[in-house]
Amino acid sequence: MEMLLGGTSAVCAGTITNPLEVVKIRMQLQGELQSKGKYQIHYRNVFHAGCTIAIKEGSFALQKGLRPALLYQFFMNGTRLGLYDMIDRTQFTRSKDGHVSPLRSIAVAAFAGSVGGLVGSPFFLVKTQLQSQSDRSIAVGTQHKHPNMIGAFKYIYTNYGVLGLWKGASSSLPRTCVASAVQLSTFEMSLEFARKAYPDGNRWSTAFLASLISGFFVSFAMSPFDLISTRFYNQDVDKHGKGVTYRSVLDCAAKIWKREGFLGFYKGWSANYIRIGPHTLLNLMFWDQLKHYHKEYLKGK
Repeated sequence: MEMLLGGTSAVCAGTITNPLEVVKIRMQLQGELQSKGKYQIHYRNVFHAGCTIAIKEGSFALQKGLRPALLYQFFMNGTRLGLYDMIDRTQFTRSKDGHVSPLRSIAVAAFAGSVGGLVGSPFFLVKTQLQSQSDRSIAVGTQHKHPNMIGAFKYIYTNYGVLGLWKGASSSLPRTCVASAVQLSTFEMSLEFARKAYPDGNRWSTAFLASLISGFFVSFAMSPFDLISTRFYNQDVDKHGKGVTYRSVLDCAAKIWKREGFLGFYKGWSANYIRIGPHTLLNLMFWDQLKHYHKEYLKGK
């Protein structure tokens, strides 16, 4: 039940924020491994990118990859939030006085995020490749030309086998590990702070404040890992299913640093920040409320 509640809350949030995910991926792939000023800029900022995609490809293009994106949210966050909640119920993340233990909370969140990232990796792979596909006039990054989600899974499985569906998983683990560690630990501590600071506040207002604080920290911490993950998943592969552009996560990071500089790791940061804030807010608010309703339901039985 914990995993179902976590997955459901993530799907609700992902449906609303998916257009920002499409914009973010396009901006992250723009100017891949090229120095500033040496590539054509199709997307100047998050708002320009959204308008450009809608004009060139139609407004529905902003919801590209929605199905695999929601499946990714369900399985990754369902696993991540479910595991965290189950461990939290054992009081392992709490100190003897009952307060949240930052170190234990971070460790559990990182573990849960890593497991969730591994479970959801095939959906993240397909989501990324579908969302990067665009009109040729504004194309960035490798264009895979999958017809749809089922077609993408079929192509990858036929050519690279079951393990091909987990291509790029090594880049996803640091991303989900860091994001989860920062998100869940800061959310739990912020929720504790909000409830103490506003004891008369309702559940929605305290969850809103806690989510807002958590989203701020997550956006800065995970952006470089998120960009590396996007590049790694979207790259072309050889006949053996191995990446053509990046051999490993460290190789990817080194090439970005060398050719694009430090700021290269924060390409698409504005879209990521605008996306992460609402997504964290909605996801954790829905999660907190669903857990509350579930507890109330069990009490009433």
